[in-house]
Amino acid sequence: MRYLRPLLQRGFDRPKDAVNFCDPNYWFTECAVYTRDGDMRRIPVHDLSEVELMRLTHLRADIQGLVFDKPIIMGILNATPDSFSDGGQFDALEAAKRHGKLMQNQGADLIDVGGESTRPGADYVEVDEEIARTAPKISKLASVLSVPMSIDTRKAAVARAAIEAGAHIVNDVSGFMFDADLAPYCAAHNIPVCIMHAQGDPKTMQDNPTYDNVVLDVYDFLEQQIARLEQLGLERRQIIADPGIGFGKTLSHNLELLKHIGVFHSLGVPILLGVSRKGMIKTISGAEQATDRAPGSIAVALAARNQGVQIFRVHDVAETKQAFDLFEAVEQGHFDGT
Repeated sequence: MRYLRPLLQRGFDRPKDAVNFCDPNYWFTECAVYTRDGDMRRIPVHDLSEVELMRLTHLRADIQGLVFDKPIIMGILNATPDSFSDGGQFDALEAAKRHGKLMQNQGADLIDVGGESTRPGADYVEVDEEIARTAPKISKLASVLSVPMSIDTRKAAVARAAIEAGAHIVNDVSGFMFDADLAPYCAAHNIPVCIMHAQGDPKTMQDNPTYDNVVLDVYDFLEQQIARLEQLGLERRQIIADPGIGFGKTLSHNLELLKHIGVFHSLGVPILLGVSRKGMIKTISGAEQATDRAPGSIAVALAARNQGVQIFRVHDVAETKQAFDLFEAVEQGHFDGT
């Protein structure tokens, strides 16, 4: 099997043999090709198979009103007492409502609500407790938000309560490996999902993560889980993929994934990146406090955007929106004022 990363370009000086990427802001004439034996080379687009080309070029379908022709900002709303960055800040209903509304006003296209911390070493949260943390807040937010919400959970009962309360997407950090009932539930009700890769569970995932080839191993897992959901009846156009930065990965694993993150476009689905305020930014930048890591978070997001990544899960919505607005204006050479 070969793995493809489109070598994306922008601008008006495109050659005649270029093809449009799935995001109309980009085009490409070549792909980097990776194989399990360590071979890496470039090939022109006319050497791609019909399926390979289709996965890289077909426009991603709108998901709950999200249109993938610009960076999509997913604002994080942690309804937890122990999240590494903002644990306990939004436990109260009114505080959660205010913060969700603020993030929407700052430019968030999607709000991600979670009730179980998934930081390294985090303990398991019982289903009833997780529902109590999330469902009332989602219900409250549904009355004031005009953007969709996702529920960040790995448990079917929590997802069901969240969807009934007004959530629209299920974002599972276990990649639908934790609860056997969650994937069938989402497929049966045609609920869009995000599949994230994680090696191990939050309690133990950083003990000794190992891979044969982290990029290709993560790709294979995501492809396998997408195929599984398709077999259950969920269409690929309803699926988002997340390589899971920091979830059972060392710093070198994370950097390798980020360097080659464009390979995941070959899955034929939108790609989500969640790196905001994470430990790798502390390690590289020296920013001890999570709240001081916005510059590093934004730098990584912009580098990923340059490889065509579509969705960014962030704490610092206003700062990220400003960075993307300037990035897009400079890349396009104009600003339309919207």
